[in-house]
Amino acid sequence: MTAAVLGRPAWEVADVIRRYGAAFRARHGGHLTAAQTQALRDLARCRTAALGGHVEHCLDCGHDRIAYNSCRNRHCPKCQALARARWLAREAEHLLPVEYHHVVFTLPADLSDLALANPAVVYGLLFHAASATLREVAANPKRLGASVGVLMVLHTWGQTLHHHPHVHCVVTGGGLSCNAHGVVDASPRWVACRPGFFLPVRVLSRVFRGKFLAGLRQAVAANRLTFPDALAPLAEPIAFATFVAPLSGKDWVVYAKPPFGGPAQVLKYLARYTHRVAISNHRLDAVADGRVSFRYQDYADDRRCKAMTLAAEEFLRRFLQHVLPSGFVKVRHYGLLANRRRAERLAVCRALLRVGPAAALPSSQRAAPAASIGPAIWPTCSQCGGTHFARTPLPPAATDPDTS
Repeated sequence: MTAAVLGRPAWEVADVIRRYGAAFRARHGGHLTAAQTQALRDLARCRTAALGGHVEHCLDCGHDRIAYNSCRNRHCPKCQALARARWLAREAEHLLPVEYHHVVFTLPADLSDLALANPAVVYGLLFHAASATLREVAANPKRLGASVGVLMVLHTWGQTLHHHPHVHCVVTGGGLSCNAHGVVDASPRWVACRPGFFLPVRVLSRVFRGKFLAGLRQAVAANRLTFPDALAPLAEPIAFATFVAPLSGKDWVVYAKPPFGGPAQVLKYLARYTHRVAISNHRLDAVADGRVSFRYQDYADDRRCKAMTLAAEEFLRRFLQHVLPSGFVKVRHYGLLANRRRAERLAVCRALLRVGPAAALPSSQRAAPAASIGPAIWPTCSQCGGTHFARTPLPPAATDPDTS
């Protein structure tokens, strides 16, 4: 749903931070990362006088409106529309007129505390293990025998803001013929998946489990993990081996959703997932008396919409779990879509599929323009609907909502 349909939210995550953030930092500031502290500060100041802005003077009717600057923090629920539209416009050029598959790889809950203590390492391993699994199984001549294109998006949350790290993968329904090691043939051909079927989920699950645990053991051997507080006993090699051993016997969750029909459907999906944050402002129902109420979908109960109320301190604790380390890349490309040889590989794919560049595809195969997928990102006059403005800068105000 677009912002126009939903309307302006009554409450925002920023309201929770402005009301209760100072008390939260006073109690937990010593345990916050630099990225989490910055997120609290940025979200509280977003689109307020503290960041400055400009006066928009409508050249059509003369109406004036004050527009404050955005914080542009990637965890801010209000700052994703423009970044999403620009990203989608670039991504549309890389899509092929083929069926795409959606696969989700999820880490076991047993690894949650370890991931929170070592997010860059563990989330990096999640990306590596999941992408390597897809490419290895797809390259197997008994499965597909092709090098596929993979786009992966990291999400770390569930509907109630609990920690639930998983990656959403959008994978081409076919690829360039290759050997068992994934090396593309000198004169490749296009190998298509069976309609509606990608790769066996049970095989993906087992390979994923093996690759992740192998990478985890290597990280421990290289002293790349830390074990703070309650995790301290795991610093002992025998204790860590004992902790990891049961995970080898569990089924790891890999879920393959129904495939997308083509590029247009893929872009609509990506518009919802790539720049999503842990909770949108529209899900908040009330912020009062030290408590925050919000709506969520209960997937265990037929996706019914339910309400949850948390103490503001607990709400902020849960929200900040999902602030990623500075510089950590949450959207990545692999295989045919890997940045290094993407243009060359996609050109070969299009030649084999007998289509031109994305912009030259027939309208039935062309992806929808990025600007039409999400909410409107360009301002219009609230009085006359005009789009022509003269803008006068406003300097940042002396009062800071993050500290006042």
